[in-house]
Amino acid sequence: MTRFDEVYSRPDPRSYFAALGPLEYRTPHHAQGVFRRLLPLAGASEGGGHPADRASRAVVLDICCSYGINAALLNHQVTWEELHERYTSPAVARMTTGELIASDRRYYAARRREDAVPVVGLDIAAPAIAYAHAVGLLAAGFAENLETGAPSQALYRATREVRLITVTGGVSFLSARTFEPLLTGRSEPPWVAAFVLRTGSYRAIAEGLDRFGLTTQEYTRRTYPQRRFTDADEQRAAVDAVYAAGHDPRGKETDGHFHTALHLTRPAAHSASHPLHALLHDG
Repeated sequence: MTRFDEVYSRPDPRSYFAALGPLEYRTPHHAQGVFRRLLPLAGASEGGGHPADRASRAVVLDICCSYGINAALLNHQVTWEELHERYTSPAVARMTTGELIASDRRYYAARRREDAVPVVGLDIAAPAIAYAHAVGLLAAGFAENLETGAPSQALYRATREVRLITVTGGVSFLSARTFEPLLTGRSEPPWVAAFVLRTGSYRAIAEGLDRFGLTTQEYTRRTYPQRRFTDADEQRAAVDAVYAAGHDPRGKETDGHFHTALHLTRPAAHSASHPLHALLHDG
């Protein structure tokens, strides 16, 4: 699988959009509507109340958040297409990073939704975290790797009120080690919504979350195109991996795109009484 590590080491997201845009990268676009639907429901067993009231008290943790794109889409009246157009425009190309940060502060402040919630970001890419925090997309950001070490006390404190954990990229590089310390000691663990490439398995993470009384369900009514393959070798490897994972790549990976599946983790009682397809409003 082609790596794009270098785009996360830049001081702003212009290289990110320049590299991924031509490949029709779309996962944050798919996640925007899903996360907005799930957020008012997350933590439903905690104190009851109207979903809108619960959402207003919620905090979101976005793992592998990079430049805060999920936070931008969740909390602002913007679309993925509009962000791509902005960050690849000639006007933005002429700006220094400092000028872009100042411009972005105004841009996002003017489009902030009334139901916006604090988003905490976690990523190993310090430049991406610094940008997202500087422009106001993240209430707090942490460049920490929980696969290799325990969370800092600051991260642990910042995530105590989290009700929804989101992941749209990077699951392939994660294990239950990233999630477990953030859930330990909580009477009401947060929900986890993850878009997972069909080339791998989410089973080990789901089993780790199960120890906290949480059940993981895969949404089987559709998959979500992630991006086009960079070349024929990448496509062949992906098709083989999808077959090995027990999925059918026909009409999906065979047609030229990686696909993801949505996995939602939540308390077992809520999972039993509220089917996943009903949460996503598809009957």
